Amino acid sequence: MALATNKIDINRTTTGLTLSPEQSAEIWAGVAEESAIMRLARPITLPGSGISIPVITGEPVADFVTESAEKPVSKATFATKTMTPYKIAVIELMSMEFERDFDALAAELVRRLPYSIAHKFDQVVANGTAPGTGFDVLSNATAVSLVPSGSATVYDQLVTAVTTVGAGGYNLDGWVMAPQAKANLLSAVDGFGRPLLIESINDDRDIARLIGASVAYAKSVYKAGSGSTPNTVGVAGDWSRARYGIVNGINVRRSEEATINTGTEQVNLWQRNMVAYMVEAEVGFVVESASAFVRLTTPAS
Repeated sequence: MALATNKIDINRTTTGLTLSPEQSAEIWAGVAEESAIMRLARPITLPGSGISIPVITGEPVADFVTESAEKPVSKATFATKTMTPYKIAVIELMSMEFERDFDALAAELVRRLPYSIAHKFDQVVANGTAPGTGFDVLSNATAVSLVPSGSATVYDQLVTAVTTVGAGGYNLDGWVMAPQAKANLLSAVDGFGRPLLIESINDDRDIARLIGASVAYAKSVYKAGSGSTPNTVGVAGDWSRARYGIVNGINVRRSEEATINTGTEQVNLWQRNMVAYMVEAEVGFVVESASAFVRLTTPAS
């Protein structure tokens, strides 16, 4: 592999980065806040070897009985879901001069670095391919269009999403939407042409409400379609049936002596007076059933 001869984009904060447990916990909280899906799903403690989660697949059934008659016997049924952690990581390079002379900017770059984990997590869960077994994605969930069709309005389509999730015995309690979905929601009007969802769309709260369910916006859940393949503009469902975990929080490390591979080239940090910040996390995600969720779509342009 050849040594890099090109200049690194970030040139010209601090001489090092040491994360206390409190800071690590703060970064983890920041990532969970940045991820729309993590805000709605339930966190669990995830060991590095993964974990098996028991799932109730059938409830005991009671019945009326007459006096002195035998009581019916019923029992719950169970299954297990295995959550396996997979690593997400990224490295940012900058010169020591940049780190020194533009300390506030460099610090902000480092602060935002863990957010890339949140964005990638949302992207993969909403419309990507699973990194391996024991990690669920929602790209194969039933699609529901947000575009009016025939006599069905946008509001009717939202109700269809609720109905589709409800058909499996689940309760749609949260929407994760890309900003591209807002234009469709704005077209939902009543019989007098007045917007129905304007308050939900423009709600300044961290998590707003949309027809009674929480809604969080995340640009990373958008996936452009082409031809007959529609755009994915969000996912919705029963988030009480979704679990995510992060192994030992978020890890941020700084190096000024490593040799970094960038494609087909290598960058020797010590030789170039450069530093590298690496952020990584092992994350997992599982849902009880894909039928507890739907994908929200619009036609590809």
